[in-house]
Amino acid sequence: MANITPNQDLAIKPNVVKPKLPAMFKVLLLNDDYTPMEFVIETIERFFNKSREQATQIMLKVHTEGMGVCGVYPQDIAKTKMKQVLMHAKESQHPLQCVTEPA
Repeated sequence: MANITPNQDLAIKPNVVKPKLPAMFKVLLLNDDYTPMEFVIETIERFFNKSREQATQIMLKVHTEGMGVCGVYPQDIAKTKMKQVLMHAKESQHPLQCVTEPA
């Protein structure tokens, strides 16, 4: 058996495992010439918890630039929000499109 003296440091440094942050995804609304602006604003307020003013700004960006970011979320949440928006638009008979892309 090996002789161990009290001043020897036998402590093993624990590996510090930092949890890996999930990949983030942008949820984007795409412009079309048929969906009413008011519907887009209400959709942004409802599904992305934005104020009326924030939703209006996003809608204007969609209208003038062709797309606008409604939020940035982990992939599963982004996909869920996209599906909710698409289902809501379809139920309301609007062609509003929503997509996700890596942030």
